[in-house]
Amino acid sequence: MARVLIPIPDRDFDPTEVAITWRVLRERGHAVTFATESGAVGRADEIMVTGRGLDLWSGVPLLERFALVGSLLGANEDARAAYAAMIDDSKFRAPKKWARVEADEFDGLFLPGGHRAAGMRSYLESPVLQRLVVAFMNAGKPVAAICHGVLLAARSIDPATGKSVLHGRKTTALTWRQEKLAWTIGRISRFWDPHYYRTYLESAGEPPGYMSVEAEVTRALADADDFKDVPLNDDYYKRKTQGIARDTTIDETPAFVVEDGNYLSARWPGDAHTLARKFDTALRALP
Repeated sequence: MARVLIPIPDRDFDPTEVAITWRVLRERGHAVTFATESGAVGRADEIMVTGRGLDLWSGVPLLERFALVGSLLGANEDARAAYAAMIDDSKFRAPKKWARVEADEFDGLFLPGGHRAAGMRSYLESPVLQRLVVAFMNAGKPVAAICHGVLLAARSIDPATGKSVLHGRKTTALTWRQEKLAWTIGRISRFWDPHYYRTYLESAGEPPGYMSVEAEVTRALADADDFKDVPLNDDYYKRKTQGIARDTTIDETPAFVVEDGNYLSARWPGDAHTLARKFDTALRALP
Protein backbone atom coordinates (compact mmCIF):
# COMPACT_ATOMS: atom_id res chain seq x y z
CA MET A 1 0.00 0.00 0.00
CA ALA A 2 1.39 3.40 -1.01
CA ARG A 3 0.71 6.77 0.58
CA VAL A 4 -0.53 9.23 -2.04
CA LEU A 5 -0.99 12.97 -1.73
CA ILE A 6 -3.60 14.77 -3.83
CA PRO A 7 -3.41 18.55 -3.40
CA ILE A 8 -6.47 20.42 -4.64
CA PRO A 9 -7.57 24.05 -4.59
CA ASP A 10 -10.18 25.13 -2.07
CA ARG A 11 -12.65 25.35 -4.95
CA ASP A 12 -13.15 24.69 -8.66
CA PHE A 13 -11.08 21.53 -9.19
CA ASP A 14 -12.27 19.09 -11.82
CA PRO A 15 -14.49 16.44 -10.17
CA THR A 16 -13.71 13.66 -12.63
CA GLU A 17 -9.94 13.94 -12.46
CA VAL A 18 -9.95 13.92 -8.67
CA ALA A 19 -12.75 11.47 -7.89
CA ILE A 20 -11.95 8.80 -10.48
CA THR A 21 -8.32 8.79 -9.38
CA TRP A 22 -9.32 8.63 -5.72
CA ARG A 23 -11.63 5.68 -6.39
CA VAL A 24 -9.10 3.72 -8.44
CA LEU A 25 -6.33 4.23 -5.89
CA ARG A 26 -8.54 3.40 -2.92
CA GLU A 27 -9.89 0.25 -4.59
CA ARG A 28 -6.30 -0.87 -5.15
CA GLY A 29 -5.39 -0.45 -1.52
CA HIS A 30 -3.56 2.87 -1.47
CA ALA A 31 -3.98 5.47 1.27
CA VAL A 32 -4.99 8.84 -0.18
CA THR A 33 -4.52 12.13 1.65
CA PHE A 34 -6.02 15.37 0.40
CA ALA A 35 -4.64 18.84 1.01
CA THR A 36 -6.19 22.25 0.33
CA GLU A 37 -4.76 25.72 0.64
CA SER A 38 -6.79 26.65 3.74
CA GLY A 39 -7.30 23.19 5.21
CA ALA A 40 -11.03 23.49 4.54
CA VAL A 41 -12.91 20.80 2.64
CA GLY A 42 -12.42 21.34 -1.08
CA ARG A 43 -15.27 22.03 -3.49
CA ALA A 44 -15.24 21.03 -7.13
CA ASP A 45 -16.40 23.24 -9.96
CA GLU A 46 -20.15 22.72 -9.58
CA ILE A 47 -20.77 23.28 -13.28
CA MET A 48 -18.49 20.35 -14.08
CA VAL A 49 -20.25 18.22 -11.44
CA THR A 50 -23.79 18.78 -12.68
CA GLY A 51 -23.29 19.96 -16.25
CA ARG A 52 -25.76 22.75 -15.51
CA GLY A 53 -24.76 26.24 -16.51
CA LEU A 54 -23.21 25.50 -19.89
CA ASP A 55 -26.33 25.79 -22.05
CA LEU A 56 -28.09 28.84 -23.48
CA TRP A 57 -31.16 28.09 -21.38
CA SER A 58 -29.24 27.54 -18.12
CA GLY A 59 -30.96 30.44 -16.36
CA VAL A 60 -34.48 29.36 -17.29
CA PRO A 61 -36.37 27.56 -14.48
CA LEU A 62 -37.07 23.89 -15.23
CA LEU A 63 -35.16 24.03 -18.54
CA GLU A 64 -31.92 24.45 -16.61
CA ARG A 65 -32.10 20.77 -15.67
CA PHE A 66 -31.58 19.72 -19.27
CA ALA A 67 -27.88 19.77 -19.99
CA LEU A 68 -26.80 19.40 -23.59
CA VAL A 69 -23.39 21.07 -23.74
CA GLY A 70 -22.99 20.19 -20.07
CA SER A 71 -23.42 16.51 -20.80
CA LEU A 72 -20.43 16.68 -23.16
CA LEU A 73 -18.06 18.83 -21.12
CA GLY A 74 -19.08 17.98 -17.57
CA ALA A 75 -18.70 14.83 -15.48
CA ASN A 76 -20.51 11.73 -16.72
CA GLU A 77 -22.61 9.41 -14.57
CA ASP A 78 -19.64 7.30 -13.50
CA ALA A 79 -17.63 10.34 -12.44
CA ARG A 80 -20.57 11.86 -10.56
CA ALA A 81 -21.01 8.62 -8.63
CA ALA A 82 -17.30 8.59 -7.75
CA TYR A 83 -17.48 12.23 -6.69
CA ALA A 84 -20.52 11.61 -4.46
CA ALA A 85 -18.68 8.78 -2.73
CA MET A 86 -15.47 10.80 -2.39
CA ILE A 87 -17.04 13.86 -0.74
CA ASP A 88 -18.60 11.55 1.84
CA ASP A 89 -15.24 9.96 2.65
CA SER A 90 -13.69 10.91 5.99
CA LYS A 91 -10.24 11.45 4.44
CA PHE A 92 -11.60 13.91 1.93
CA ARG A 93 -13.47 15.75 4.67
CA ALA A 94 -10.33 16.18 6.77
CA PRO A 95 -7.72 17.63 4.40
CA LYS A 96 -4.35 18.96 5.45
CA LYS A 97 -3.07 22.41 4.54
CA TRP A 98 -0.71 22.66 1.60
CA ALA A 99 1.87 24.33 3.80
CA ARG A 100 1.82 21.49 6.32
CA VAL A 101 2.67 18.55 4.09
CA GLU A 102 6.13 17.27 3.22
CA ALA A 103 7.19 15.02 0.38
CA ASP A 104 8.84 12.52 2.72
CA GLU A 105 5.42 11.73 4.25
CA PHE A 106 4.21 10.22 0.98
CA ASP A 107 5.15 7.76 -1.73
CA GLY A 108 3.45 9.46 -4.66
CA LEU A 109 1.88 12.73 -5.82
CA PHE A 110 -1.15 13.27 -8.04
CA LEU A 111 -1.80 16.68 -9.61
CA PRO A 112 -5.37 17.07 -10.88
CA GLY A 113 -6.66 19.92 -12.99
CA GLY A 114 -9.60 22.23 -13.40
CA HIS A 115 -10.00 25.34 -15.50
CA ARG A 116 -12.18 27.88 -13.72
CA ALA A 117 -9.85 30.77 -12.95
CA ALA A 118 -11.52 31.86 -9.70
CA GLY A 119 -10.40 28.78 -7.80
CA MET A 120 -7.63 27.31 -9.92
CA ARG A 121 -5.19 30.19 -10.11
CA SER A 122 -4.15 29.97 -6.46
CA TYR A 123 -3.37 26.29 -7.03
CA LEU A 124 -1.47 26.80 -10.27
CA GLU A 125 0.50 29.76 -8.92
CA SER A 126 1.30 28.38 -5.45
CA PRO A 127 5.02 28.49 -4.54
CA VAL A 128 4.23 26.00 -1.77
CA LEU A 129 2.92 23.41 -4.21
CA GLN A 130 5.65 24.12 -6.73
CA ARG A 131 8.32 23.37 -4.11
CA LEU A 132 6.45 20.19 -3.22
CA VAL A 133 6.42 19.06 -6.85
CA VAL A 134 10.19 19.64 -7.07
CA ALA A 135 10.74 17.56 -3.93
CA PHE A 136 8.72 14.61 -5.26
CA MET A 137 10.33 14.70 -8.68
CA ASN A 138 13.85 14.94 -7.32
CA ALA A 139 13.18 12.07 -4.93
CA GLY A 140 12.21 9.88 -7.86
CA LYS A 141 8.75 9.24 -6.44
CA PRO A 142 5.85 8.63 -8.85
CA VAL A 143 4.19 11.88 -9.92
CA ALA A 144 1.11 11.94 -12.13
CA ALA A 145 -0.49 15.07 -13.58
CA ILE A 146 -3.53 15.64 -15.76
CA CYS A 147 -4.90 18.61 -17.69
CA HIS A 148 -4.04 21.88 -15.86
CA GLY A 149 -2.20 19.83 -13.24
CA VAL A 150 0.61 19.55 -15.79
CA LEU A 151 0.82 23.34 -15.81
CA LEU A 152 1.55 23.28 -12.07
CA ALA A 153 4.36 20.81 -12.74
CA ALA A 154 5.70 22.93 -15.59
CA ARG A 155 5.85 25.97 -13.30
CA SER A 156 7.78 24.07 -10.64
CA ILE A 157 11.36 25.29 -10.96
CA ASP A 158 14.20 23.19 -9.56
CA PRO A 159 16.52 25.66 -7.77
CA ALA A 160 19.49 23.43 -8.58
CA THR A 161 19.02 23.94 -12.32
CA GLY A 162 16.86 27.03 -12.57
CA LYS A 163 14.62 25.10 -14.94
CA SER A 164 11.23 23.42 -14.77
CA VAL A 165 11.13 19.88 -13.42
CA LEU A 166 9.66 18.98 -16.81
CA HIS A 167 12.71 20.28 -18.67
CA GLY A 168 14.13 17.21 -20.38
CA ARG A 169 10.91 15.24 -19.85
CA LYS A 170 8.22 14.16 -22.26
CA THR A 171 4.68 15.13 -21.34
CA THR A 172 1.18 15.75 -22.54
CA ALA A 173 -1.48 18.04 -21.09
CA LEU A 174 -4.72 19.69 -22.14
CA THR A 175 -4.01 20.45 -25.79
CA TRP A 176 -4.75 23.80 -27.39
CA ARG A 177 -7.11 22.04 -29.78
CA GLN A 178 -9.14 20.72 -26.83
CA GLU A 179 -8.99 23.98 -24.89
CA LYS A 180 -9.92 26.08 -27.92
CA LEU A 181 -12.88 23.84 -28.80
CA ALA A 182 -14.34 23.97 -25.29
CA TRP A 183 -13.72 27.73 -25.10
CA THR A 184 -15.39 28.29 -28.48
CA ILE A 185 -18.46 26.29 -27.47
CA GLY A 186 -18.62 28.06 -24.12
CA ARG A 187 -18.49 31.51 -25.65
CA ILE A 188 -21.73 30.67 -27.44
CA SER A 189 -23.58 28.49 -24.95
CA ARG A 190 -22.45 30.48 -21.88
CA PHE A 191 -22.34 33.87 -23.57
CA TRP A 192 -22.74 35.79 -20.29
CA ASP A 193 -19.45 34.31 -19.08
CA PRO A 194 -17.60 33.74 -22.38
CA HIS A 195 -14.18 32.97 -20.94
CA TYR A 196 -15.34 30.40 -18.39
CA TYR A 197 -13.19 27.69 -19.98
CA ARG A 198 -9.97 29.71 -20.19
CA THR A 199 -7.92 30.01 -17.01
CA TYR A 200 -5.53 32.51 -18.59
CA LEU A 201 -6.22 34.78 -21.56
CA GLU A 202 -3.75 36.28 -24.00
CA SER A 203 -2.69 39.89 -23.58
CA ALA A 204 -2.54 42.41 -26.41
CA GLY A 205 0.08 41.39 -28.93
CA GLU A 206 0.22 37.73 -27.91
CA PRO A 207 -0.78 35.19 -30.58
CA PRO A 208 -3.90 33.04 -30.12
CA GLY A 209 -3.24 30.19 -27.72
CA TYR A 210 -0.08 31.74 -26.25
CA MET A 211 -1.50 31.39 -22.73
CA SER A 212 -3.02 27.97 -23.34
CA VAL A 213 -1.92 25.04 -21.20
CA GLU A 214 -0.15 23.40 -24.13
CA ALA A 215 1.79 26.53 -25.06
CA GLU A 216 2.97 27.35 -21.56
CA VAL A 217 3.93 23.76 -20.78
CA THR A 218 5.81 23.53 -24.09
CA ARG A 219 7.80 26.67 -23.25
CA ALA A 220 9.06 24.92 -20.09
CA LEU A 221 10.38 21.88 -21.97
CA ALA A 222 13.84 21.28 -23.36
CA ASP A 223 12.40 20.69 -26.82
CA ALA A 224 8.96 21.53 -28.23
CA ASP A 225 8.78 17.97 -29.57
CA ASP A 226 8.75 16.74 -25.97
CA PHE A 227 5.10 17.83 -25.78
CA LYS A 228 3.18 14.80 -26.99
CA ASP A 229 -0.22 14.51 -28.61
CA VAL A 230 -1.98 11.47 -30.06
CA PRO A 231 0.00 10.20 -33.10
CA LEU A 232 -1.90 10.35 -36.38
CA ASN A 233 -1.26 6.64 -36.91
CA ASP A 234 -2.76 5.62 -33.58
CA ASP A 235 -5.29 2.83 -34.09
CA TYR A 236 -7.86 4.78 -32.05
CA TYR A 237 -6.95 8.29 -33.15
CA LYS A 238 -10.55 9.45 -33.64
CA ARG A 239 -11.74 8.09 -30.31
CA LYS A 240 -8.82 9.75 -28.55
CA THR A 241 -9.25 13.15 -30.19
CA GLN A 242 -12.94 13.72 -30.92
CA GLY A 243 -13.63 14.96 -27.38
CA ILE A 244 -16.68 12.74 -26.88
CA ALA A 245 -15.43 9.28 -25.90
CA ARG A 246 -14.00 8.86 -22.40
CA ASP A 247 -12.14 5.92 -20.98
CA THR A 248 -13.80 3.61 -18.47
CA THR A 249 -12.85 0.89 -16.03
CA ILE A 250 -12.68 -1.58 -18.93
CA ASP A 251 -11.93 0.55 -22.00
CA GLU A 252 -8.67 2.46 -22.41
CA THR A 253 -9.01 3.09 -26.14
CA PRO A 254 -10.10 6.76 -25.85
CA ALA A 255 -7.25 7.61 -23.45
CA PHE A 256 -3.79 9.03 -24.08
CA VAL A 257 -1.15 8.85 -21.34
CA VAL A 258 2.54 9.69 -21.56
CA GLU A 259 5.06 8.01 -19.24
CA ASP A 260 8.61 9.25 -18.70
CA GLY A 261 10.41 7.61 -15.81
CA ASN A 262 8.64 8.40 -12.55
CA TYR A 263 6.45 10.99 -14.27
CA LEU A 264 3.07 10.32 -15.93
CA SER A 265 0.74 12.77 -17.66
CA ALA A 266 -2.63 12.91 -19.38
CA ARG A 267 -4.78 15.46 -21.18
CA TRP A 268 -8.32 15.73 -19.83
CA PRO A 269 -11.00 13.94 -17.74
CA GLY A 270 -11.46 11.42 -20.54
CA ASP A 271 -8.04 9.96 -19.68
CA ALA A 272 -8.61 9.73 -15.91
CA HIS A 273 -9.21 5.99 -15.47
CA THR A 274 -6.18 5.03 -17.53
CA LEU A 275 -3.86 7.52 -15.88
CA ALA A 276 -4.96 6.34 -12.43
CA ARG A 277 -4.33 2.70 -13.30
CA LYS A 278 -0.89 3.44 -14.71
CA PHE A 279 -0.13 5.54 -11.63
CA ASP A 280 -1.13 2.56 -9.49
CA THR A 281 1.33 0.41 -11.45
CA ALA A 282 4.11 2.93 -10.80
CA LEU A 283 3.29 2.99 -7.09
CA ARG A 284 3.37 -0.81 -6.90
CA ALA A 285 6.81 -0.82 -8.49
CA LEU A 286 8.26 1.15 -5.59
CA PRO A 287 10.86 -0.81 -3.57
